[in-house]
Amino acid sequence: MADGIPPPDPNGPDPNGLDPNGPDTVGPASAVRPFLVTAGRVAAGTDGLSMPVETQVVATAEGLDALDGLAFERHDIVAVCRLPQSLAEIAARLRLHLNVVRVLAEDLRAAGQLTVHVPDAGIVHDSSVLRRVIEGLRAIPDSRGVLSDTD
Repeated sequence: MADGIPPPDPNGPDPNGLDPNGPDTVGPASAVRPFLVTAGRVAAGTDGLSMPVETQVVATAEGLDALDGLAFERHDIVAVCRLPQSLAEIAARLRLHLNVVRVLAEDLRAAGQLTVHVPDAGIVHDSSVLRRVIEGLRAIPDSRGVLSDTD
């Protein structure tokens, strides 16, 4: 593939360790336009602001019970949220536009099928957190086992 990641073997395990027949399996990206999926709505909460990409969501018991009655993207979002996921992770895993995930997550939250945990804005914008993330990433060796020591 163009991004250097080999395509998954349809008869074998996923290179990311995901079960090829489980709920984490991702098929081809949807050809349906995002505005059709959201009925033209945009990602904005009751306060006029959209949920940050790092917002954590997890399926509720009601959401898991209603899973078979949910259609398409809503089903996929609740299924992947058996464990807490950020909006960005959901969008990447399901190959959906981030704003589509935001709108549908808000709908599912309003229906009681997802619990949404928005991070504290003061903590998110703390530069010391960003510095620790950068230092942690630098501590991960590359494919040759060499640590990165440059800015």
